[in-house]
Amino acid sequence: MSKTPQDMNGAESVVRSLHAGGVEVCFANPGTSEMQFVDALDRTKLMRCVLGLFEGW
Repeated sequence: MSKTPQDMNGAESVVRSLHAGGVEVCFANPGTSEMQFVDALDRTKLMRCVLGLFEGW
């Protein structure tokens, strides 16, 4: 089901654009500023999201 632009936020628009470009997996280390993007990944189910929570060497 396609949404109109006024029905989605910027994060969902980015997810849909990446999916349309052939991206299948997103590796993420989400913080507070990325939570809308991670939420859009979860809501749309268009891409697999792998959370990487390690930031050290």
